[in-house]
Amino acid sequence: MDYAQLISALILGIVEGLTEFIPVSSTGHLIIIGDLLNFGDTRDKVFMIVIQLGAIFAVMWEFRVKLSTVLRGLVMREPAALRFTGNVLVALLPAVGLGLLFYHGIKTYLFNPYTVALALILGGLAILWVEKKVLRPHIKSIEDLCWQDALKVGFAQSVSMFPGVSRSGATIMGGMIFGLDRRSATEFSFFLAIPTMFGATFLDLYKSWDFLVAADLPIFVVGFVAAFFSACLAIEGLLKFISNHTFVGFAWYRIAFGVLVLGSAYSGLIQW
Repeated sequence: MDYAQLISALILGIVEGLTEFIPVSSTGHLIIIGDLLNFGDTRDKVFMIVIQLGAIFAVMWEFRVKLSTVLRGLVMREPAALRFTGNVLVALLPAVGLGLLFYHGIKTYLFNPYTVALALILGGLAILWVEKKVLRPHIKSIEDLCWQDALKVGFAQSVSMFPGVSRSGATIMGGMIFGLDRRSATEFSFFLAIPTMFGATFLDLYKSWDFLVAADLPIFVVGFVAAFFSACLAIEGLLKFISNHTFVGFAWYRIAFGVLVLGSAYSGLIQW
């Protein structure tokens, strides 16, 4: 086994976990950093898919109490559990519909450092715009969502199909625009991530099944485990962070990172 590949897998797993649930675009970071690490062939792209599972299991672990409560409620047909599950499924619909329509074109033409850098900058400006607005949230808990609110957030999430936008960023900012307070928008983003990411990950794995080989298992395991633990830290950190902070810092980070990528390409310093 090539130890350089294991180190690259560790780095990318950590990047996936740390960036998946904060508004900076995990896909964008994986594309850019993967390009720097020469992670770009078909096997490497399958690896990028697999490590997302680590991040998904992390959010399920961190919210295991809420999820188990919802599952018990569904069995008992409790109204709160049925409403919560229905809202998540309604919010999922726009991404499913648009994803089926544009999946191939997005994967073929938009997964490159230049489009990601542009999306990082524009997304950062969008966050600054949202944070500057005087918002008056009327939804203080995800239990207060109605299906119309959930659908609006779902359409906001669908914007993140463009790599570099950030699924969590689009969902949280969209939620805040549509009346959710900061914590409720963030928590709903976490729960919406579970079916969204599971669906996208298994679709990608199905399409790439022929490229999975047993010899790559150590690389996948290292990346998966790194993504799981780093995502747990990121989720806990973000929930504490939003109690007393806005997302402005993330916006400026996105802009700076995007400008750095475009500037390095324009100067010839890095050949992306």
